[in-house]
Amino acid sequence: MLSRPHSRRSLLRGLGAAGAGILTGRIYPTVQAADIEPVVDPSSLEKPNLTVGYVPVNDCAPFAVAYEKGFFRKYGLNVRLNRESSWANSRDGVIFGRLDASPVVAGAVTNARLGAEGARRAPMCAAMTIHRHGNAMTMNPAMWEAGLRPWYEYAGNLEAFGRDFRGYFQTLPSQRRLWATVLSSAIYEYFIRYLAADAGINPIAGFRIIIIPPPQMVTNIRIGAMQAYMVAEPWNTRAITGNEGVGFTFAHGKEVWRGHPDRVLAVMENFIEKNPRTYRALVMAMIEACRYCDEHREEIAELISARAYTGAPTRYTSPAIVGNYNYGGFDEQDRIRQMPDSTLFFRLPEDLPHPEQDHSTFLWQSQGIWLVTQAARWGQIPEIPADVEERIRRAWRTDLYRDIAADMGIPCPAEDFKLEPAEVFIDNKAFDAGDPVGYLNSFEIRANRPLAFYPS
Repeated sequence: MLSRPHSRRSLLRGLGAAGAGILTGRIYPTVQAADIEPVVDPSSLEKPNLTVGYVPVNDCAPFAVAYEKGFFRKYGLNVRLNRESSWANSRDGVIFGRLDASPVVAGAVTNARLGAEGARRAPMCAAMTIHRHGNAMTMNPAMWEAGLRPWYEYAGNLEAFGRDFRGYFQTLPSQRRLWATVLSSAIYEYFIRYLAADAGINPIAGFRIIIIPPPQMVTNIRIGAMQAYMVAEPWNTRAITGNEGVGFTFAHGKEVWRGHPDRVLAVMENFIEKNPRTYRALVMAMIEACRYCDEHREEIAELISARAYTGAPTRYTSPAIVGNYNYGGFDEQDRIRQMPDSTLFFRLPEDLPHPEQDHSTFLWQSQGIWLVTQAARWGQIPEIPADVEERIRRAWRTDLYRDIAADMGIPCPAEDFKLEPAEVFIDNKAFDAGDPVGYLNSFEIRANRPLAFYPS
């Protein structure tokens, strides 16, 4: 659909130092594909012609940039971008070989490794994050009328939010207690359940989570198919007052867990084994694209508004990328807030706790273990496997990323685990990946919780 042949010059024969030094400091002025000098000979790659998926949400920005700005071409790749209708299609396209690579929700890789929810195990891998944040929860007008407001207006008061949240959901008949998300292994589902449990509602018994593709969210909330949804932008912005007027943003995912991974670049393990140089080229191209996104936010908001990508006007794609985000509401008040961390492509904000040399595209295996704790918390797997660290090590390939990044002159953290401090979570509960079982058991509300029996 988006593929086209490129003429190529005599190129370098390897990838060893193809990208060395190119990503230090402020890297690019605005470029076009023709401005990029190829550095890799396609004939040196095992599989230079690739089919790569994307979903029409803001997340597609690095893929659009890599294609339109020539970063795929730079590394000897001829990529056909394939528009996927849902995150399930994106995941399954990789697993069943229709796609060579694709962005997937972060939990898709870990859950494929675990065979979560009874699915067939699949050796899926990721070596980099495509972006962090960039998503939000939208609530319908009835929730506004019931007194619910954007999270920041609660000033961190979970008890007050819980009263409003319980007060609304407990008045609804069971068949109307619906919240939508994009995939059962998405971090969004875990955030919805995490938030509900913090509010004092067991999300397993209290309401049902349904799966809807991102482009269908606004229509379905308008017709009353659910009370709320969580999705990537621009499908939250499209619902707020002044646009569709059918909802308001309750919270960004970063308000539940600041610094969380959202999309990762997925391939199958045998793709890396059979095509190591090709995979290296792909990761290099995507790292460059993510860095470019950081430097040219207004430009990429316009770029992805094209029909080939999101098809959404720039007024919808821009707020969560540029950072002038409108939470909406139904009282005519101005709720536009400046949020430079609304979507993180490469650089991390100084006020976000992170180790030295950390950056957004670096995957933390400890964060993969957090996803596993939530799969266990909500019954997608019966328990946290004893060998969870080994499984995550094979799924989230920090070893490959460090090697590739080193050739590009990008320093990385030396460790794979880091403590997630209490202040980055909505409930101020820190996460230490060294004790995932203890963390899981610290939650009062969870699936498969042992029942205490007392003699009469």
